[in-house]
Amino acid sequence: LAGRPSMGKTALAVNWAFNAAKAYAESGGKQGGRVAFFSLEMAAEQLAGRILSEQSGISGDAIRKGNIKQEDFRAFVEASQKMSQVPLYIDDTPALSIGAVRTRSRRLKRQHGLDMIVVDYLQLLRGTGSRQSESNRVLEISEITRGLKAIAKELEIPVIALSQLSRAVEQREDKRPQLS
Repeated sequence: LAGRPSMGKTALAVNWAFNAAKAYAESGGKQGGRVAFFSLEMAAEQLAGRILSEQSGISGDAIRKGNIKQEDFRAFVEASQKMSQVPLYIDDTPALSIGAVRTRSRRLKRQHGLDMIVVDYLQLLRGTGSRQSESNRVLEISEITRGLKAIAKELEIPVIALSQLSRAVEQREDKRPQLS
């Protein structure tokens, strides 16, 4: 899933992930799935706040500041309890390597079962080598995408990778987007 900065990629992916996990919990495993969400940009607490806001109908700002009205508190508690029951595993470790994603995904699959992986976002993952130039970065992104495909094949589950497109497209003659 690619888009320019601040276009809602993370919000959409969090919504997909939570709703898949919620459907799994509510259907006794007949629908939806168990989801691993690797968030390399946002903290797990921020993602949880977004989910709580969406599920409770309380503004994210009110939740962050702790300004929840008395009449909204019950909805907040119910949303929190529902959230604790869903099989959504958020890993917010920064600068993960593709190897670490593979290892953690295998472990989750073995321990809890796993039906989908979301990576937010692709350019923040590291490959196996050290990066010295832009051309090496292109090779590193290729290595990372091959690694994600290998994880999907090995674990037999979909992997959704978010990617940020460069704003530099506006300055170019050819307006076609490219990976940043």
